Amino acid sequence: MPNLTVAVLAPQGYAKDLGKMGTTSDITFYNIKKGTTTVTFVEPTRYPEKLSSLFFSVSLAYTIVLVVDAIDAWFGECVLMLQCAGKTKGLIILRNFISPDQIAPLITGTVLEAYEVIGKDVGSLRESLLHEADRMAFREKPLSSGSGGAVPVDHHYNVKGVGAVILGCVIRGLIKKHDTLQVLLTEKTAQVRSIQKHDDETARHFPVTASGSR
Repeated sequence: MPNLTVAVLAPQGYAKDLGKMGTTSDITFYNIKKGTTTVTFVEPTRYPEKLSSLFFSVSLAYTIVLVVDAIDAWFGECVLMLQCAGKTKGLIILRNFISPDQIAPLITGTVLEAYEVIGKDVGSLRESLLHEADRMAFREKPLSSGSGGAVPVDHHYNVKGVGAVILGCVIRGLIKKHDTLQVLLTEKTAQVRSIQKHDDETARHFPVTASGSR
């Protein structure tokens, strides 16, 4: 199941039109699925109130969608965060009559210099990112079974008769059913009893696009 994880840095409310809302806290997840292909959008819901919200969203993502409504402090902080995180893949959507020439001096020499400036509507953007997930899955191969993996957890809860259920993203390596994982920052371990990707059972999970999927 190909998946692409995308950080959506945009005015509040933009991401809700991209997919079905999932869990929400400091960050909110939205998901779309077409056949076996999925795209997970991560929104920094508590930014600019909490800078960590922006950091977490950017850190989880393989690619970025940056929607620019104004050249202001919000835009400047996003540029700095993307540069510090080394996010070299992304799209820029300019609105409110902002032109590429206006932002060019502000992104020259940064990772955003390589981003594509587009004018797509939400529907076209969804289709484009689903296509990108398929393209990346065709090109990438899973890591070997001995590579291990890492899963940042954003939510967890207990289910009677099942145990602890965690929601998160595989951002590195390979996670398989029956694997034993260490629970950082403790010495405890946990066995993976089952794995679901977008509500579908699977025996293993790896970040096809060097990102994660839920």
